[in-house]
Amino acid sequence: MLTLEIDIEAPWPESTDWEALAARAAGALSVVAPELAKECLSTSMIFTSDAEVQVLNAEWRGKDKPTNVLSFPMLAREDLLDLPDDGPPELLGDIALAYETCAREAMDKGIALADHASHLIIHGLLHLAGLDHEISEDDARQMEILEIKALALIGIADPYGDHHL
Repeated sequence: MLTLEIDIEAPWPESTDWEALAARAAGALSVVAPELAKECLSTSMIFTSDAEVQVLNAEWRGKDKPTNVLSFPMLAREDLLDLPDDGPPELLGDIALAYETCAREAMDKGIALADHASHLIIHGLLHLAGLDHEISEDDARQMEILEIKALALIGIADPYGDHHL
């Protein structure tokens, strides 16, 4: 399975083991998206604040506002798919999660923050794997199906609520 390098900053609460949660989400995703199960892959992940994510979003995407998760892929999808299972180390990319936005969205949806964070980690990893829901409805559907399947493996309900697999 891919290696996760995780940094957890305030205001993420210390009462949850975010590293274990991220590993569990990534493990479930590697079952349904085997291209992410390659041991040569690594990803850095930061659990940070809205303010920090807003800076990153403005700098890298030209959007001066916070968002729930940002993904910065380092490999093209074709290159990821061509990687040998036992190849040299490769950085898949970086992910940043914004606490205040994630917490607000979880509260608005009436779900646990841990469940929403798990979904966003899976969503972010799929972006690192070269999938993008903004390309077309078919691409969005493909990504959502993988998210739903991975979340089901860890006991989290379909976040979209309208799909039948």
